[in-house]
Amino acid sequence: MAEAGITVVLGTQWGDEGKGKLVDILCGQADVVARCQGGNNAGHTIIVNNIAYDFHLLPSGLVNPKCENLIGSGVVIHIPSFFAELAAAHDKGLDSTNRIFISSRAHIVLDLHQIVDGLQEVALGKANVGTTRKGIGPTYSSKAARSGLRIEELDLRKWEAFEKRFRGLVAGFKVRYGELLEGYDEEAELSALKEFAPRIQPYVVDAVPWMDERQRANKRILVEGANALMLDLDYGTYPYVTSSNTGIGGVFTGLAISPFKIREIVGVVKAYTTRVGGGPFPTEQLNDIGEHLQTVGREVGVTTGRRRRCGWLDLVVLKHSMMVNHYTSLNLTKLDVLDDLPEIKVAVAYKRTDDGTRIDAFPADLSVLKEIEPVYETLPGWKSSIAGLTKWEELPAEAKGYVEFVERFVGARVGSVGVGPARENMLFR
Repeated sequence: MAEAGITVVLGTQWGDEGKGKLVDILCGQADVVARCQGGNNAGHTIIVNNIAYDFHLLPSGLVNPKCENLIGSGVVIHIPSFFAELAAAHDKGLDSTNRIFISSRAHIVLDLHQIVDGLQEVALGKANVGTTRKGIGPTYSSKAARSGLRIEELDLRKWEAFEKRFRGLVAGFKVRYGELLEGYDEEAELSALKEFAPRIQPYVVDAVPWMDERQRANKRILVEGANALMLDLDYGTYPYVTSSNTGIGGVFTGLAISPFKIREIVGVVKAYTTRVGGGPFPTEQLNDIGEHLQTVGREVGVTTGRRRRCGWLDLVVLKHSMMVNHYTSLNLTKLDVLDDLPEIKVAVAYKRTDDGTRIDAFPADLSVLKEIEPVYETLPGWKSSIAGLTKWEELPAEAKGYVEFVERFVGARVGSVGVGPARENMLFR
């Protein structure tokens, strides 16, 4: 992204595709890195000079000392987590002075929202969504109900109004959950927020003119999407989704950027499929293949610490993702995890088990997925290590064939391929 304009990086599957590494590489050329949605339920691991940085709420552009970073209006912010993450980054040598900004329109995640998140999951029982219990869903619910609290309100000069609205929000939750909230200390949280108020304000900006100014100045802007398309509130596997728009739509509403300034929309695709939490997963492998992918791919959630469910690459999902987000190119990650497999399957369609009807598009009705089986194409493996390769030309023919099959099916060029965890383990074509 050496040229001026906006590059958007989005997850194409259920998250955990390895977006952080591509963002890390690209942010070295960026003037601005911005988060548009989600909260600290997201997680990126970036390895720089053998130091691992875990970013949950903070934009990954912090690793570039010349880069400004914005937490946009569509993001929801748990303030204690923001400061804890900032302190952890500082302890590892990242100086954020005058480089991290928060939109005044972003909503606040309360400790109360996190408690309610857990209560809602317990109430759902076996039908639970599998949230990270970080309070994200309840905060977006408060926002949609027009009772949420925004960062701009957390100001000692407006404290009387803030306290009134805070108590009103708490009262509403107490009416709904009653004695289940007996352990919640309303006064303690209000007191903590009052202490945070003067600390948070130096980071707060009106992000609309802030971003407009940088677009007019032809800055190189990198948008870092959180979660992934199949967790999108409208286009994902509803209700097993997050509570924000994780696709291209959330970029526009979360950052107020110009669609005419976008130069590239990069979809990050894991070379196989994983997901965390509940919900359908047509190509999941509850066998030796799934165990292999989980172990070799080190598939443990950065935010949750949960083992990820693993399966073959689902091109029905990827095609659906393409139709929603209109990727200009793909970044295929973790191809090296497939090194030892003699053959590799990819799902190219679904088939109903009752009458054999072929389904080529991902259905909105999730009950359909209980009655289908994937239609697989089997491709040859390469049975050799590609870790450490530095050029596309060095890949085995079978590995190139796998990549080319994906791009032909999806209709977007694979511009880069990940062959290991470090930032240098990325092959550009």
